[in-house]
Amino acid sequence: MFYPRLKQNSDQPSQAFEYPTSKVVCVGRNYLDHAKELNNPVPKSPLLFIKSVNTLVQMTNPQQIPLELVLPKGLGECHHEVEIAILVGNELSHASVKQCSSAIAGVGLAIDLTLRESAAKPETTRGSRGERAKCFDAACPVSEFSSLEQIDSKQSINFCLLINKKTVQQGDSRDMIFDIPYLMSNISEAFTLQAGDIILTGTPAGVGPLVKGDQIELCLQQQTQATALIV
Repeated sequence: MFYPRLKQNSDQPSQAFEYPTSKVVCVGRNYLDHAKELNNPVPKSPLLFIKSVNTLVQMTNPQQIPLELVLPKGLGECHHEVEIAILVGNELSHASVKQCSSAIAGVGLAIDLTLRESAAKPETTRGSRGERAKCFDAACPVSEFSSLEQIDSKQSINFCLLINKKTVQQGDSRDMIFDIPYLMSNISEAFTLQAGDIILTGTPAGVGPLVKGDQIELCLQQQTQATALIV
């Protein structure tokens, strides 16, 4: 089981959330610039897929030794896709946008690691949701979560991914095609979200390959949130 870690305030260390994660629901092409960089059509409704729980691995905070990530070997390039991650605080089924806004237990960051060659294969070869490309072990490193109040999210949530101290991806929640409460409501119409579930809300442009030795840093609202090292 994977228990997300939640910081209730900045003065105390994070604690394991009371509910384990049952699934990671991901949203594809939720930033216009990312859809364009992959030459994909812009969706008219949220594109959903699920990463299984075996993909989850806890990233370390800046005060700790970086998480060591081992990428799959012999399967082509493994690309980074940084995303705002939402921790669901209570069960949601056919929920309104207002109910979903109140159900956000925390906000963090995650990397949707993707085997790009597998993802590019025809569906008859790779499966309808690209499980071989998206669901290998440790394919979803996730940071600690913080409350909305801690990250001052009234205007927007900005985030970025640095590799070897260089910014390679950056995004802002204002640039999403579908905003976070709407996504949660839309997902809850398709299937029930459980407390402890995690939603990945889409990646901005700038996806690219990771290689051994890369030092990864995730920043949320200009603050380093998590680190990792590709070994």
